[in-house]
Amino acid sequence: MQHKQLNRTIAIATGLLMCAVYVLYTFHACLLSGINRSLKQTATAATMATSAAVTVAAVSPAPLPHVRILGSIVRIVPLVDDGTTGPKLLSPGSLNSTTTTTDASPKYRFLRQQGLRPSRHLPDALIIGVKKSGTRALLEFVRLHPDVRAAGCEVHFFDRHYAKGLAWYRHHMPPTIEGQITMEKTPSYFITREAPRRVRHMNPATRLLVVVRDPVTRAISDYTQARSKKRDMKRFEELAFTNGSAGGAVDTSWGPVRIGVYAKYLERWLDHFPLSQLLFVSGERLIADPAAEIGRVQDFLGLKRVVNEKHFYFNSTKGFPCLLKSEERSSPHCLGKTKGRNHPHIDGAALDRLREFYRPFNQRFYHLTGINFGWP
Repeated sequence: MQHKQLNRTIAIATGLLMCAVYVLYTFHACLLSGINRSLKQTATAATMATSAAVTVAAVSPAPLPHVRILGSIVRIVPLVDDGTTGPKLLSPGSLNSTTTTTDASPKYRFLRQQGLRPSRHLPDALIIGVKKSGTRALLEFVRLHPDVRAAGCEVHFFDRHYAKGLAWYRHHMPPTIEGQITMEKTPSYFITREAPRRVRHMNPATRLLVVVRDPVTRAISDYTQARSKKRDMKRFEELAFTNGSAGGAVDTSWGPVRIGVYAKYLERWLDHFPLSQLLFVSGERLIADPAAEIGRVQDFLGLKRVVNEKHFYFNSTKGFPCLLKSEERSSPHCLGKTKGRNHPHIDGAALDRLREFYRPFNQRFYHLTGINFGWP
């Protein structure tokens, strides 16, 4: 009797187990079938989209599709960015520009999958100058930090495009998430008379970074860049002095010479911002010890010191530090062919005359910043 009851119990348990397995199998099969069908419908709809819809999407990203599967609403999230969803970066120019580049960073694809969409903000920090002192190097080095997002091109808002308004400016900034810093670099801001007032109007708490180097070396570098674009330029000495030689007066009307009078321009910025909101980066030290200077920059911006010695290597051919890797590239690379150009030979008397000219201005600059940069 007991044996028959045991067999009956086993039979009932086996039957219940088989029913449970069947129900689970049927549920998963239906779920997979529903997802597959929905993905195919989404792909078909994307294929049939018109070019006009794509243009609209470049300005206002379309929401991710929602489908009903087994009575539940499911959002279909792509595992890779196909360029049809997520924030777009408008190229410099009009807000109506149809030329866009997709922010394809894996980090941002992941955030979009979680339903977190970065947004554009006005800059928290600006690299305002000085031209040919290392501003591009500073920008590329600080962009190694995961909490820094920067506009790739010089926007020139505060000197050339101010009339277009802050909404135009904000649209040229990269998408960021909470806790990240938005940055922009335009070296001509430092010497633009109206820039300090305009920046303060945007945000009086804006942090300002100024890269400076020996003004004589800076002037020669500025001239070298200009001559690379215009081969028939006069010799440096002919342009730097009123009579075309070191025996004459220094021609302060010539841009490469005029920009090196740093104290003159800094005084304008100090009329609108306290010294504590400006960080002065040595262009010479940025080349000799980039990790140390970037450490100071990270401290100034309130960032954890993430960028350090392991991010750099020295290219002896260019005489310039290069990056072992960055967010865009995992292989070692330098900043570009235009960086580290060989300077032309300049007459020694001309160099001495220029250093004599700059010396009092340099001393004034040291006094204003509280830093002795040690320029000859």
